Amino acid sequence: MEIKNRNYKEKIKYFFLRYAFIPILILYILFLIFIIFTTKIRAVNDATRSGDLIGGIVLEVYDNYYNEIEKMAKSNTVIDFVDTHLNSNLVYEEFYKFNNSQKVKSTFHIVDSEGLFLAYTTPSDPDINDIILKDIIPSINKNPKEVLTEANKIKFPHDRYTVYTFGKAIYKDEEIIGYIVYQLYEEDIQKLIFVQDAEVVVVTDQYDRIIATTNNIVKGLLNKFTPEYTDAMRYVKIRSGKYHMVKKTLPGGNINIYTLNSIKYDRATFIYYGIFAGIVSLLLYILINYLAERMSSENTKSIDKLLIAVKDLQNGNMDSYVNLDTGDELEILANQYNIMLDRLNELMKKNQELSDIRRINEIKQLQAQFNPHFIFNVLETLRYTIIIDPVQAQEIIMSLSRILRYSIKNEEQNVLFKEDLAYIEDYLRLHKIRFKERLNYSINISNEVKNSYVPKLLLQPIIENSIKYGYGEKDFLNIDIVGERIEKNVVFQVKDNGSGISEAELIIIKKILDSQENLSKHSGLYNIHRRLILLYGNDYGIEIDNVYGEGIIVTVKIPYLPYGREKDDV
Repeated sequence: MEIKNRNYKEKIKYFFLRYAFIPILILYILFLIFIIFTTKIRAVNDATRSGDLIGGIVLEVYDNYYNEIEKMAKSNTVIDFVDTHLNSNLVYEEFYKFNNSQKVKSTFHIVDSEGLFLAYTTPSDPDINDIILKDIIPSINKNPKEVLTEANKIKFPHDRYTVYTFGKAIYKDEEIIGYIVYQLYEEDIQKLIFVQDAEVVVVTDQYDRIIATTNNIVKGLLNKFTPEYTDAMRYVKIRSGKYHMVKKTLPGGNINIYTLNSIKYDRATFIYYGIFAGIVSLLLYILINYLAERMSSENTKSIDKLLIAVKDLQNGNMDSYVNLDTGDELEILANQYNIMLDRLNELMKKNQELSDIRRINEIKQLQAQFNPHFIFNVLETLRYTIIIDPVQAQEIIMSLSRILRYSIKNEEQNVLFKEDLAYIEDYLRLHKIRFKERLNYSINISNEVKNSYVPKLLLQPIIENSIKYGYGEKDFLNIDIVGERIEKNVVFQVKDNGSGISEAELIIIKKILDSQENLSKHSGLYNIHRRLILLYGNDYGIEIDNVYGEGIIVTVKIPYLPYGREKDDV
């Protein structure tokens, strides 16, 4: 339909949508540019942050072993043992005392100047002994006063490998009487370099010989890391992939740490942000279309009144007055119409007060009831589950859909707990899919409680806290949710077996809960407690019991408001 054939109401709506689309399009383009920029910056920042973190850990390990071998080489206990072959137990005691306190474990060898192995912590192996005698000891002898540090991969019994060696000559009266050698296990170093924000980590010596890596695709000839840069020198190519790479060299220059994040990961993140932007754009379109309809309707009410009045006047109704209070030209036109009608009808009375104007209900702002990081984690889980288990991926989508629908539904502040319980079950089910056997939970709610009114999303922040902080020092987490009616009250308990909190911090939290103003980071628990006090009085709220290292129990007490009773009646 052409514009000239549309009525005035449709024209207003059309032009509103047309000109509102332009700034939205500009904002969308700016948003896409922002996503591209921040995604690339984040990849570099994550790699840099991971490199600093791993660098600090590796440097600590390096310094510990460097200082220890210096100390042991000069130890009277070691020198006397090499010289007399007596008191080996004292040497082993010193080694194990040190080794047991280290994040990276090692083997230990002491060899005298004649090539006799006096002490060792792994079963004697001719091949290993031959490497020490023919490769490591000659390297020590090149600078016997210095500590030897070099990368060399050696296979030990039980398919264990060492990848880095510390060696030092043992002197007595300025004469070399033996050698001490520490060799660090590969698997322990690998455990240290697995961090969340780096896709690939490579630790090399000063000659780029690989000491440890999180992905074997980086290994080249002679176990060296030799990345190939792209033409623009912005990325490195490893096989068919492109990566952002950040290099960090530890003090002394003996060890390099490379952290890499793939461009493919950046594109995946961009896709997720794009989906989010698309959903927001769709919602904005629906909202703007609705507002355009309302605006056109409001702006044409006055014209409709004038048209009706004119038609009534044409039909001979001389009492067809028009009362407008729009403050614009239409009001002037209506007044002139009424004056004309007064002149035509001398017995007509003056204008009466305008009729009450219907108030327009304000659109309430949607409440964000969940942590954005939870959405990103679920989408990340969904990305892999779609490929591995499409059925479970469908379950994830349905659960997330129900959570989002329930979270943005804000008609009522108080709901039947069974509605909240459905949300909690979906929320925990998504975390269970993510953490698998590392998370277990149980829910035991009485029927009376299920059919009683509670503030919406009452327990969700508490359960979120259990999952967020419960894994602090533990690999497995169990959450028990209990709800029962006790006399005229409903009592909920959320129990976890997580890390717990210290007594000092528990005292601080309880003090915050008792105050009327909160400036601390514990906003979740405080908001629940304060909300219940304002709703129901000082006899209600939450209590926290804690056993440090064994878990936390959060108890929530509210009045019992059964179904059928006025839910807002406290």
